[in-house]
Amino acid sequence: MKTNKTKPVLFIISLTCMILILAAGCTTSTKTNKVYDPKINPADFISGVNNKYFTLIPGRTLIYEGETENGKERIEVETLNETKIVMGVECMIVWDRVFLNGELIEDTLDWFAQDKDGNVWYFGEDSKEIKDGGIVSNTGSWESGIDEAKPGIIMLANPKIGDHYRQEYYKGQAEDMGEVIAINERAEVSYGVFEDCLKTRDWTPLEEKTDEHKYYSPEIGGAVSEVGTYSGERVELVDIRNE
Repeated sequence: MKTNKTKPVLFIISLTCMILILAAGCTTSTKTNKVYDPKINPADFISGVNNKYFTLIPGRTLIYEGETENGKERIEVETLNETKIVMGVECMIVWDRVFLNGELIEDTLDWFAQDKDGNVWYFGEDSKEIKDGGIVSNTGSWESGIDEAKPGIIMLANPKIGDHYRQEYYKGQAEDMGEVIAINERAEVSYGVFEDCLKTRDWTPLEEKTDEHKYYSPEIGGAVSEVGTYSGERVELVDIRNE
C-alpha cells in the first residue's frame, strides 16, 4: 500500500517539473525573439563619417572591377558633397553605380551617418535598376522611418571577431546582415597590397547562397575586395579618384 500511495505523489511532482520546464522554455523563446527597434536620437550623431574602416571623403570615388558570369562588372562609389536628412539625422550621400560590359545597370544613392561612439549607420537608399538606358525598377529602395523601415549598422566602431549586426531592415525587402570573421587580414588587389584589413561576412536571410566576404582597409577607410562565397566571383579595388 505504501508503494501505491507514493506513485500519485511522484506523478504530481513530475507534472509540476514539466510545467516549470515548459514555462522556462517559453520565457527563453520570448527573450530570443525581440523585435528589432533601434532608438535613433539625432543628438547622438556627428557631422561626417571618419570610422577607421569606413571613411567618407566628399569628392572621392572608389572604383572596383571584376569578372562575373554575365561579363565584366565595374562599380563606381563616389561620396557626394550633398547630405540628406533622414529621421532627423544628417546623412552623407554616396553615389553607387554599377556597369556591366560598359552599360549602366544600377544607379543608387546610399545614406550614411556616424554616431558619437563611432558606429556608422545605414539609413536607406534610392535604388534604380537600369536597362537600355531606362529605369525598369526601384524595388530595392527604402528609407528609415518610412513604412516601418529601420536603419542598421554598416560598420561597428570597434569590430571584434564574432560580432553580428543588422545592416538594414525593411521587412521582406532589405534585411542584410554582417559578421566580423577576422582582423589583421592581408588583401592583395589590383590597386595594391593592404595589411591589417577587417574581414566580414555579409548575407541576407531573404536569399540563399548570397554570402560575401568583404575586406576593409584602414589605409583607405573602405572596402578593397568583395568575394562571393558560393559563386567565387571577385570584385576588387582598381583605382581611386579624388575631385
